[in-house]
Amino acid sequence: MAHMKVFVLMAGLTALLVVLGGSFFGQSGAVVFLVLAAVMNFAMYWWSDKAVLRMYKARIIGPEDAPDLYAMVDRLRQRADLPMPVVAIAPQEQPNAFATGRNPEHAVVCCTAGLLRLVDRDELEGVLAHELAHIKHRHMLVGTVAATMSGAIAMLGRVAMWGAILGGGRDRGGNPFGALVMMIVAPLAAMLIQFAISRQNEFQADRTAALLTGRPMNLAGALQKLDNYAKRIPMDVNPAAAQLAIVNPLRGAGASRLFSTHPATEARVERLAALENSPELQAAR
Repeated sequence: MAHMKVFVLMAGLTALLVVLGGSFFGQSGAVVFLVLAAVMNFAMYWWSDKAVLRMYKARIIGPEDAPDLYAMVDRLRQRADLPMPVVAIAPQEQPNAFATGRNPEHAVVCCTAGLLRLVDRDELEGVLAHELAHIKHRHMLVGTVAATMSGAIAMLGRVAMWGAILGGGRDRGGNPFGALVMMIVAPLAAMLIQFAISRQNEFQADRTAALLTGRPMNLAGALQKLDNYAKRIPMDVNPAAAQLAIVNPLRGAGASRLFSTHPATEARVERLAALENSPELQAAR
């Protein structure tokens, strides 16, 4: 189901790119903007492991530095049939975690120091399983493709809008008001679709983590605890890296869920609770 929802959302981004690009620049123009956006986003994707670790000021650790943490990641990654990722610890006090890397062979799982202090062993296992699920489903790649298409649509909209303004507000003899609305609405719609894809990725990682550990309520408890701490303990981190965290570390009060990269914690907990007695989970145990 999650794969289908992401596929439909990606199809929506593709349609927006084709319609907006074709309307103002023709098919070749749309391709140019897509290539420009791809260069910018895939550069970040390729070096994401190093860039994000720098943003979080994290240090890479080995089994001798944090043997319990390293062993837990190793055990879970074997269960998930993944290569051993790089393990890192960020010095932030807010309990949180993230995964990044361009593929399973170049992946990073990072915990904050606050996470290691403020959650119990079972909750930590749920969090680590969630991050390994992101690696297993290649969510970094999915997010990068979505960001590329959304970025191309945003560039198209800005260039078309300035062209319409400087050119007298008309595009190829069409309705100037309708064209202006399209230039504004299409990039906004693309951003909303990109955020929706991110939320679906979080739901999918939650579900996979629950099946991986066989104990969905451990992750549910961790999510509630992390969400509460995020409201009380600030974190200074680049927004580009913040969206990778298991719960949003940048708490924007009053922000619409449509503009959130993470689902509501209540919705995530509800879905995990529904898995507790499911036949699928019983089989996984």
